[in-house]
Amino acid sequence: MPNKVEFNKDYPVITKSDEYYKIALELIPAQTQTLAKGPGQNIKGVAPKYLQRGKGSHVWDVDGNEYLDYTMAVGPLSLGYAYDKVDDAIREQLKDGITFSLMHPLEVEVAQLINKVVPNAESIRYSKVGADVTTAAVRLARAYTGRNKVLCCGYHGWHDWYIAVTDRNKGIPQSIQDLSYTFNYNDIQSVIDSIDEDTACVILEPFVFEEPKDNFLHKLRDICTENGTLLIFDEMWTGFRVAVGGAQEYFGVKADLACFSKAVANGMPISILTGKKEIMQLLEKDVFFFTTFGGEALSLAAVKATVTEIIEKNVPAYLAKQGRKLKDGYNTIANKLGMDYTKCSGFDCRTIITFDAEKSGCNPLEMKSLVQQEMIKRGILWGGFHNMSFSHTDDDIDYTLKAYEDVLPILKKAVEEKNVKAYLRGEPVEPVFRRVGNFNMKPKVKK
Repeated sequence: MPNKVEFNKDYPVITKSDEYYKIALELIPAQTQTLAKGPGQNIKGVAPKYLQRGKGSHVWDVDGNEYLDYTMAVGPLSLGYAYDKVDDAIREQLKDGITFSLMHPLEVEVAQLINKVVPNAESIRYSKVGADVTTAAVRLARAYTGRNKVLCCGYHGWHDWYIAVTDRNKGIPQSIQDLSYTFNYNDIQSVIDSIDEDTACVILEPFVFEEPKDNFLHKLRDICTENGTLLIFDEMWTGFRVAVGGAQEYFGVKADLACFSKAVANGMPISILTGKKEIMQLLEKDVFFFTTFGGEALSLAAVKATVTEIIEKNVPAYLAKQGRKLKDGYNTIANKLGMDYTKCSGFDCRTIITFDAEKSGCNPLEMKSLVQQEMIKRGILWGGFHNMSFSHTDDDIDYTLKAYEDVLPILKKAVEEKNVKAYLRGEPVEPVFRRVGNFNMKPKVKK
């Protein structure tokens, strides 16, 4: 029998997952379309590789094993899998069509909705993935300012201007690499040292897990204004999650341009670029940003239904409430066990569990792998994060904390023995691709 969301006697059987994976090894480079979903982020030999379906906060893999999910498709499922109101809206639109020869009314209706709830969303444009709109924002900034350089902090997609600052930058001309720079989050001096008269924009995730300190975002806004540089918020994770109006509303800091995706359509592929009209008007004639599927109606119907539900149900408050229970609960369990080398941190709607190598004397990736392995055995799909959705119930939270109470003592024993690897039933997870600090940082030369 496939495993359920319970304290199962053994680890899940993943025979069909492995069959699909064997074929993927031959046909699909890296075996995955999304790096964070790939086999390298899950312990081999234990974790499922392919999911078949989902409902609410639960998923089922191709072998029929059921899991409580805290990855939630790596962010897009703000409401949950197969959420009825969103799926009903998609089905209704499907009766009329998907993509048309002329514009569709939903393009206007959704724009009106976004304009009402997102600060500074004086103009709105659509595309399909987050990298589309972050790249459009950078192009707009360059056109508007007449400058070339970009300062970035965070993860912004796969396009040349951003990947130039990472360790996967093969295929990107040196001339492009020489225009992109990085700065450290909460380090305003690194911005001051890097920004100059040729800096078109500063683009960053308003937060990832670390909170802004000492008015970092406000100071960043002031520096950009003084330098004539546009401030761009990449709100893929913060938008419609930390607040309905995203980080701009939550922190009271207005960006010149803001980019959204993930939570806005509960899983449907769409991204949104918003910003000041005086900048966005360049999209009329001067800056080219048009796509065949930008006005695709199923995704727009999903946005309208999702955002309406987020507003009416005050979803950000619910995500924060449920996420806070997990964060506080995990830390309470770890503290009681004297495990000062692991903690849960971040904003309540999206938290991360970390493992300290110095305090534990053990490999953090091996510790993470052991916890993941044991959580999977107990029916929880776990990657070290709590990506909260509106479908995570009180029962889900209670069960998860019981699982942590069961699993953390196993980790403690392995750490005390200084032999975590011996407890693993497969290869440990690989480092996450997210080199965003102290990498390719090229401050201007002071005269």
